[in-house]
Amino acid sequence: MLRWETFELGPLACNCTIVADEHTGEAIVVDGGDGVDEVVSRLRKNNWHAKLLVHTHAHIDHIGNVGRLRELTAGSALLHPADLPLYHTLALQARWIGLVEAPAVVTLDGDLHDGDVLQTGVVRLEVLHTPGHTPGSVSFALRGDAETTLLTGDTLFAGSIGRWDLGGTSMEDIVRSIQSKLMDFGDATTVVPGHGPFTTIGVERRSNPYLRG
Repeated sequence: MLRWETFELGPLACNCTIVADEHTGEAIVVDGGDGVDEVVSRLRKNNWHAKLLVHTHAHIDHIGNVGRLRELTAGSALLHPADLPLYHTLALQARWIGLVEAPAVVTLDGDLHDGDVLQTGVVRLEVLHTPGHTPGSVSFALRGDAETTLLTGDTLFAGSIGRWDLGGTSMEDIVRSIQSKLMDFGDATTVVPGHGPFTTIGVERRSNPYLRG
């Protein structure tokens, strides 16, 4: 049986999602880069074992402490290669948000590419490259037995979209990604953004001011 849970991590309240196969205990952690102790606590509480540590993009609140998380879980850390230059700016990002000490940049274990399917047990995540917030931003489509859930990182929010002014992208890029990669999903599809409340594709299609017209 497929199980997943989403919870906030860190001072920027990043939504981290753990998706697990209840039978095998194998799990994928999405955006577990902050609040590592909380991620590990939830894995242990549920008797889950992280096989993959995947990231929607390379901002510090989504990936910062992946090195420590990997040490504690032995999961493989993956990121879209277009965000590797951004990942290597963790020290600068730490200064932006007032951190005295930046997390270490580590060598990651592999890349995420558009169309990849990440599978462990009954857990199946499809990678959707959705550039705009960052050049390597991705969303994940979690395919369940009867429904699909989208983990959209900082690409699509409830009633809004992610920032596009942080380097190398534009508003046109992020809107194009949403329209071409996310709006093909059905109205009932749940959207789990990188911050803030859940929404649905139907609600955003009808009312998101960036997507109308």
